[in-house]
Amino acid sequence: MNELETLKQWVKESSRIVFFGGAGVSTESGIPDFRSVDGLYSQKFDYPPEQIISHSFYERDPAYFFRFYREKMLPLGFEPNITHKTLARWEKEGRLLAVVTQNIDGLHQKAGSQNVCELHGSVLRNYCTRCRKFHSAEFVKESAGIPRCDCGGIVKPDVVLYEEQLDHQTIERSIAAIRNADLLIVAGTSLTVYPAAGLVEYYHGNRMVLINRDETPYDYRADLVFHESLGTVFSQLT
Repeated sequence: MNELETLKQWVKESSRIVFFGGAGVSTESGIPDFRSVDGLYSQKFDYPPEQIISHSFYERDPAYFFRFYREKMLPLGFEPNITHKTLARWEKEGRLLAVVTQNIDGLHQKAGSQNVCELHGSVLRNYCTRCRKFHSAEFVKESAGIPRCDCGGIVKPDVVLYEEQLDHQTIERSIAAIRNADLLIVAGTSLTVYPAAGLVEYYHGNRMVLINRDETPYDYRADLVFHESLGTVFSQLT
């Protein structure tokens, strides 16, 4: 039995699948990996992306932060791809326990997934830092300069910036799901961003699948490894 047939069999036999995904899940919907430093960034921005989306930079220069955020981190109008849709179907079929994602685009929910642990927050949730009033992503997108609430407070996206702590409850939910998984699929992530990457350490089963174009530090831990795109693999799992 080849690796793909083995994966198909494992999916068929599983009732507690947990999917742990990163940026590679959404790039196939057309959303770029905003952390990549390329010519475009160096032409339009004076600092590395990791510096701009840090808490200290946001505090120091919110106008510059929101300029970058609107251009590079506010992916509106994108649609779920085959991976998002397959995971949502598995959940409806009772096979999938949870999706643990490092992405902030909300595409898993848009595809129909309900139990989604968003480690780094979501661009779809935005709150006034003064009165806590909710604002839509469209409000932030269409605001000029620093988005402000009616009360005058800054409307901050509910995304985890560098130097900020991950939400404790989300971490606990993610750990509980991974510990309880009978099949863990890790996909579209380099597994180099911590503390998120360290969550795979909580899986102690023998059916860990890793799908990523490039090698990761956890390849040696996986029971099946696919160095392919997610679309290539998931299109054969439907």
